[in-house]
Amino acid sequence: MAGVQGAGRAVALALRPGKRRLDPGPEREPEPEEASPGCGPGPDSDSGLSDSEESVFSGLEDSGSDSSADDDDEGEDGADAEQGQVRPGTPGLKTEARTHSGDEYAEDSSDEEDIRNTVGNVPLEWYADFPHVGYDLDGRRIYKPLRTRDELDQFLDKMDDPDYWRTVQDRMTGRDVRLTDEQVALVRRLQRGQFGDVSFDPYEPAVDFFSGDIMIHPVTNRPADKRSFIPSLVEKEKVSRMVHAIKMGWIQPRRPRDPTPSFYDLWAQEDPNAVLGRHKMHVPAPKLALPGHAESYNPPPEYLLSEEERLTWEQQEPGERKLNFLPHKFPSLRAVPSYGRFIHERFERCLDLYLCPRQRKMRVNVDPEDLIPKLPRPRDLQPFPTCQALVYWGHSDLVRCLAVSPGGQWLASGSDDGSLRLWEVATARCMRTVSVGGVVRSVAWNPNPTVCLVAAATEDSVLLLNPLLGDRLVVGSTDQLLGAFSPAEEPAVQPARWLEVSEEERQQGLRLRICHDKPVTQVTWHARGDYLAVVLATPGHTQVLLHQLSRRRSQSPFRRSHGQVQRVAFHPTRPFLLVASQRSVRVYHLLRQELTKKLMPNCKWVSSMAVHPAGDNVICGSYDSKLVWFDLDLSTKPYKVLRHHKKALRAVAFHSRYPLFASGSDDGSVIVCHGMVYNDLLQNPLLVPVKVLKGHALSRDLGVLDVAFHPTQPWVFSAGADGTVRLFT
Repeated sequence: MAGVQGAGRAVALALRPGKRRLDPGPEREPEPEEASPGCGPGPDSDSGLSDSEESVFSGLEDSGSDSSADDDDEGEDGADAEQGQVRPGTPGLKTEARTHSGDEYAEDSSDEEDIRNTVGNVPLEWYADFPHVGYDLDGRRIYKPLRTRDELDQFLDKMDDPDYWRTVQDRMTGRDVRLTDEQVALVRRLQRGQFGDVSFDPYEPAVDFFSGDIMIHPVTNRPADKRSFIPSLVEKEKVSRMVHAIKMGWIQPRRPRDPTPSFYDLWAQEDPNAVLGRHKMHVPAPKLALPGHAESYNPPPEYLLSEEERLTWEQQEPGERKLNFLPHKFPSLRAVPSYGRFIHERFERCLDLYLCPRQRKMRVNVDPEDLIPKLPRPRDLQPFPTCQALVYWGHSDLVRCLAVSPGGQWLASGSDDGSLRLWEVATARCMRTVSVGGVVRSVAWNPNPTVCLVAAATEDSVLLLNPLLGDRLVVGSTDQLLGAFSPAEEPAVQPARWLEVSEEERQQGLRLRICHDKPVTQVTWHARGDYLAVVLATPGHTQVLLHQLSRRRSQSPFRRSHGQVQRVAFHPTRPFLLVASQRSVRVYHLLRQELTKKLMPNCKWVSSMAVHPAGDNVICGSYDSKLVWFDLDLSTKPYKVLRHHKKALRAVAFHSRYPLFASGSDDGSVIVCHGMVYNDLLQNPLLVPVKVLKGHALSRDLGVLDVAFHPTQPWVFSAGADGTVRLFT
């Protein structure tokens, strides 16, 4: 029995179209799989099963058992057979086969067909895109063997392997099977149309089992059963259930269908009880317009076209004509001829009915005022600057930068005319003009109130000036602080050079000059006033330098560059340095020397940056007219994006005391916004634009270049391309 079934499976594999053998190595046995724990027979199995259940369990045990278990069972079954015993749950036929043909199992692990793929009667094309070919009895996947050989390897195997021609692929398991000589001979016999069994003789003489003579006694003399002439109780119960279901209405008796076809009006939408009246998404076709006076056979005279109007109508395109016909006047209805375009218009109407797409649009009646978020009124958010108070005249070219003293009494401005001017805020009087000999790119007032010092970036140098304004004691202590420095005997190698100024420059207020190799674009102070950060216009990792004033040391904090640096800013309370490149803002921890966060503004080019006095929020301006607000505790993505300006933003600033921030743009306006940051971490910041301040004239397509808030009052300063500085209060 095992030999016949094994040969039958080989024939099925050989006749089934499949891939040829790819692996020329030795034939691999199928990987053993764990047998299902409840399916195999054993001494403790339930002996009270019926015949049908016993056959089902024996079939599962055969198909799912592994080879090692079969080998063990083979020896045990052989021993049982010698003693004349049959194990429970195992058919006697199987035991007999194992006893009589023991050497057959060197090639076959089971007398049943070894169906490793238990997916059932499912097309194997469904598994073409999956790495497995089916599942075993435990539900685990049966994976296909790895086939990584190309056609060249396949050709070499064909040349080298003498058994290549007799190797076929089993589609059920995906494995290569080498046909034996008996299986090859069986395939060839079947291809020639012969019988599979060699010993079968199709021409042996027929044996007449039943003769033509009528016998006296029947073949079986068994009397008829009683159930053959007594009504069945089971069928009676079924019929009674059906009768009850028909009475209750659960089963409807079949009625003969009406063979006549049913038609209905496709566009009959007026009747809600119609067939299409129950389709909610059905849109009825628009009705034809009713004929007017112009279509009458006897229209009024004003509807008849004159000769000029007739020529104009004929020269127009068909889509531009108000009427698609020419009105005519007939003496009577009997004189009206047939309409020449009747069939054409009916055809177009039919095309419109079934080709024109109709869609139902749900119109929601929403008040536009309800879509606007409820913001507080600007008058409830005062104080904030509302009008222009002072104009600071004096610069002959565009003013690029501003800085206000910590006390709010003095103002410093740098211009392209090569001068740095110091103003009195309250009177707009120019107190001092310092000529630096180049464009002043950036200016910053030392935030420490005990130090009177201004840093100005011009060309490739940073100038430290003592403005000689305000308290004389503070001015004197600043000079003593700078003069108390004693240089080291062996100066260290630094990325910048600290130089003393000449006596003539000292009379103007200059105290120190920090020289760099590249132009300086920005200078900013740390909150304590001892460190300042500098941005250089150079590619590479030396774009940002940190200078220490008390020890006159310079250092480059970064080893590599992450793009062109636009702005840097110190955190007001924590040891963080914020570096803004063109597309991102990186937050570095200066003590740990590591990157803490990377903010993504989603802007094309970041132009400016400011940090909230509390330190948890950052705003960035960009050249694509966006102002981006970041909440550092919330996310690295923008919390709000404000698009109030029409042109590029040049500067942004926070107020140190009031919940205000401002932005200056090339459209010549300064927009002041209310930005309240709450101590409750669950409440988001409130951003409300409150005022648009205008006053600067555009020059060379440039407007406002810098903005700065007064440290104590709700005032804002703006520097414009028109050469003026304006104060809004």
